[in-house]
Amino acid sequence: MDESGGDKESRPSPIDVHVGSRIRLRRTLMGLSQERLGEALGLTFQQVQKYERGVNRVGASRLFDLSRVLDVPISFFFDDMPEPLTGAYGGQSAGVGGRRTYAFSEPQEGYGATADDPMNRRETLDLVRAYYRITDSAVRKRVLDLVKSLAPEPTT
Repeated sequence: MDESGGDKESRPSPIDVHVGSRIRLRRTLMGLSQERLGEALGLTFQQVQKYERGVNRVGASRLFDLSRVLDVPISFFFDDMPEPLTGAYGGQSAGVGGRRTYAFSEPQEGYGATADDPMNRRETLDLVRAYYRITDSAVRKRVLDLVKSLAPEPTT
């Protein structure tokens, strides 16, 4: 068994897959290749590729290095985590002496990045790149408001 409690040959943890997808998103938005990111971190592009797919777990010091090279706070890698993961892995409970502890459970069956995930589409990256090329923040906000107004209301 590995440190997460699963077999080493089992599927990657959904958390590792999410963190990897956030690494890939930021790297792509910055226009960096896996090779260039690897060079900045002292890694091979294959190692970067494994992090991005969630095959290799990103340790704390490596996450710190990634946040500096990709110019984002460490919390960026955990942003937009799907609700099934936050419930399954991130449930907070009160700990001893007022400290918070975290209750972890087994991953949700069937969760993982899929080919039809909008975050894996070229269109999404093109849209985000174009959005951030708008230098006037007021115009960017109006574009965001426009897109939100055109989208159907989410169903709950």
